[in-house]
Amino acid sequence: MTTIDGDVAPGFEPVREAFAANFAHHGDVGGAVCVYQDGRPVVDLWGGVADPSTDRPWVRDTLQLVYSATKGATASAVHLLAQRGELDLDAPVAKYWPEFAENGKADIPVRWLLSHQAGLVTLDQPVPLAEALNWHPMSAALAAQRPVWTPGTAHGYHGRTWSWLVGEVIRRVSGRTPGRFFADEIAVPLGLDFFIGLPAGERGRVSRMVHRKPEVDFTTMPPESIPEELREQVAAWRDPNSFSNRAYAVTDPAEIDFNSPEVQAAELPASNGIGTARGLARMYAALIDEVDGVCLFTPETLASATKEQANGRDQVLVAPSRFSSGYMLPTEDNPMTGPCSFGHTGRGGSLGFADPEHGIAFAYVMNHIISGPDDVRATSLVDAVRRSLTGR
Repeated sequence: MTTIDGDVAPGFEPVREAFAANFAHHGDVGGAVCVYQDGRPVVDLWGGVADPSTDRPWVRDTLQLVYSATKGATASAVHLLAQRGELDLDAPVAKYWPEFAENGKADIPVRWLLSHQAGLVTLDQPVPLAEALNWHPMSAALAAQRPVWTPGTAHGYHGRTWSWLVGEVIRRVSGRTPGRFFADEIAVPLGLDFFIGLPAGERGRVSRMVHRKPEVDFTTMPPESIPEELREQVAAWRDPNSFSNRAYAVTDPAEIDFNSPEVQAAELPASNGIGTARGLARMYAALIDEVDGVCLFTPETLASATKEQANGRDQVLVAPSRFSSGYMLPTEDNPMTGPCSFGHTGRGGSLGFADPEHGIAFAYVMNHIISGPDDVRATSLVDAVRRSLTGR
């Protein structure tokens, strides 16, 4: 039986039970969950193994890479710039990044980058990975790229290109790299254990990710055996020229080893944030409330940041998705804790979000990457938070 460490406030015991069940029944290897309510922590739990190859235990300050849950942190940095009057989200990107105007992109507003409407999900020519990690070759390639759909007419998840599209705007406006800006203006004031671009001295605290292959591989299954509701998605996965595949093939090689020191040290503000559940939840708490004297967003900024910008069929995910300016919004598959919630998931199970209606900020991080609909770990924890709020 996995030992669960940490604290739970009275009334939130269902979250501890759900967290323990994730280890006992749902495949967790190592992980942590943290919940804030009204600016104060009410759940802070961790357990399991940080590195299965050495049996290093998961401890209070173990760091975890959270893949696309990083986008919520980066979006928060963007809205902070807008709140200060340094960035107009409805102004053309080219106002801040002149080279971006090439190939019919002169009128694309910053907001469309954040909400996945720019049509820049892929590149005609992938960039060598080593160059992409050094930033400028990839941002230059995206500045020269022609959109693959008419911007503003559709949306599709910019899973990897979002790093350089949004990150370059932060760099041009602030004069700092996105990771440096996040550290200076969000992480340090709040005392967050969360990094976009891991300092070398923190490497020893990072867990090692392990990956589980799906129990059912739909990509090799005869088409007639695939559930009807998944057939369109599976067809896209099988097509090397689909946006579903091309969106993740913008580097050469396309596969990125997120366990590698080089990748973790680079700044990929869409996908390689590394931190604790405590750090991610605390950031979301400070977006909607005061946390130890720090409140990041004004009510006006919060309303602007969380207003729906895109909803419907996603050109990359080939499924319904909803986005505000940088955050995912609740859907049937990811209801969070209420209709006012906003946040972001990450590949394989991680999740961070805030719910201003209930004063909740939530984060779950883990090192066992499980893909597919059979992963219920984050959902079970969110359900437990919801039960704790209602007393059921």
